[in-house]
Amino acid sequence: MFRTFRRSVLAAALAVGTTGGAFAQGSPGADFPTRPISMIVGFAPGGPADVIARLIAPALGADLGQPVVVENASGAGGAIGQARVAAARPDGQTILFGSLAQATIPTLIRNPSFNPLALEAIGMVNEVPMSIIARPTFPAANLAELVAIVRRDGRALNLGNAGVGSTSHLCSLLLVSAIGTPVTLVPYRGNALVMNDLMGGTLDMGCDQTTNNAEQIRAGSIRAYAISTPARASALPDVPTTAEAGLPAMSMSGWNMLFAPGGTPAPVVARLNRALLAVLRDEAVTRRMVELGSLPANGERTTPAGAQAFWQAEIARWKPLIEAAERLAN
Repeated sequence: MFRTFRRSVLAAALAVGTTGGAFAQGSPGADFPTRPISMIVGFAPGGPADVIARLIAPALGADLGQPVVVENASGAGGAIGQARVAAARPDGQTILFGSLAQATIPTLIRNPSFNPLALEAIGMVNEVPMSIIARPTFPAANLAELVAIVRRDGRALNLGNAGVGSTSHLCSLLLVSAIGTPVTLVPYRGNALVMNDLMGGTLDMGCDQTTNNAEQIRAGSIRAYAISTPARASALPDVPTTAEAGLPAMSMSGWNMLFAPGGTPAPVVARLNRALLAVLRDEAVTRRMVELGSLPANGERTTPAGAQAFWQAEIARWKPLIEAAERLAN
């Protein structure tokens, strides 16, 4: 179902500091950016990461004075996109619109062809509640009934995700672990394909970001049983939390973060961070994030140092959870 390799997570990388004011003439990145910036998304068009990336790209470009072009490099649960950024010149002209996948790739992928820790965090963009969902004809009226059906039918049920290492895959593993019964995990090449099969009734269940399914839930195209965060999502106020619905062990958020290639000069990272902070002050952008069921980032994690520390903590958090889920699945 998925492969892991067992090794210790490397010591936390040095956090990237920010610098204030304009670049000094002749310093690294003094004329940055000099051309359009490529923002790589490691998942297919139409998925939750792609939706948020395309939402913020125009505002980022406006602040930077150069277009920010979204490019999809999907596959391997976000690893293909990450590998592309890791191999890019560390000048800030190629950045990664990263996700929780960047915290799981170091554990999930055996012998990667790139160093999965060789990234410089720019800042967090948003956090996203996860929702436990099912096809519209799934025979459970609430989460307790869904859990009972899973425990009864086990591997006869299929649970779709956007690919190994994706946020929806991690959500699926955590759900299986919380219920204590393995099901058949079905990896797709993107969230949009999962949604199509759920709405069409050929897939039983999913565990996905609210940015990808809030509209379908409100329309009744799929069933929603719970939100995996401590508080209800403002976009789905009638959907209970997992704690309210009786499954408190199922608690997590997805997230998105901007990264630059490892070795990108600190002044360039700082300039990209200032552009991100400008985006997060843009009321039109943040209002749309909330409408999609996402929470705009704030606080320390919007800084390069805070984002870098959070990313490293997420790697450490998910490693044992992935390994425990693997043992249960096998």
